[in-house]
Order: sequence, then C-alpha cells, then structure tokens
Amino acid sequence: MSFSITTEQIKSGTKDVTRRSGWIFLKPGDLIRPVLKAMGLRPGEKIQALRAPIRIVAVRREPLRAMLDDLDYGYDEVRREGYEGHAQYGHPDAWVRMFCASHKGATPDSLITRIEFEYTDIED
Repeated sequence: MSFSITTEQIKSGTKDVTRRSGWIFLKPGDLIRPVLKAMGLRPGEKIQALRAPIRIVAVRREPLRAMLDDLDYGYDEVRREGYEGHAQYGHPDAWVRMFCASHKGATPDSLITRIEFEYTDIED
C-alpha cells in the first residue's frame, strides 16, 4: 500500500488510519507492506518499503463528510491520519479538501474506505 503523501507519518508512526477510494477487500489481520510508491514506477525503479508490514485492525466504508458532520470525530481522525497540529491540514475541513484535491473525483459526499491499522516489527 502506497503512502506517498504521508511518508513521514508512516515512518514516525504517528498515523494509524488511512482513507482510500478502494481497498474494501481488506480484512482485520491482513498484513500489508507500506511503500513509498507502488504504481507508476519507471523502468528500473524499485518499490521502496517504508517499514515493517502493518496489520489491518478494521475496515469500513463511510462518507468523507463524517469528519465534518461531527467535528470531535473529525479532529480525532485528523490526528489518526498523522496531521494533528498541522498548520495547513490540522482542521477537518482543510483535511477533507486536501483529500478531495489529491483523489480525482472525490467530494465530501464520496463513500471511501477507512482503514485502521497497527504497526508490527515483523520482517520478511
């Protein structure tokens, strides 16, 4: 799973939730390797692992708007996404706008996949 936008949050371990347009097939207990980039690699370019695999804890679909409709939830989710106190994206509204801008066709009403995970020290 690519974390090109939140590479530092993954490396520092400050992120334990991610939102995706797809990935609904994930199940609790699945192990996924966090990588810098997985698609669009140039010839000769290799996948760069960011750390040990993450373990999926929970997967559900919800509208992005859930972060705006309940600001307590929104701020908690911004924190869990690794953006607590971020000057530009620390507010749920700004975070949702950033998500929509970086995911073609996404709007606050889009149904997305919320993926909760935990870090492991499992090595290949």
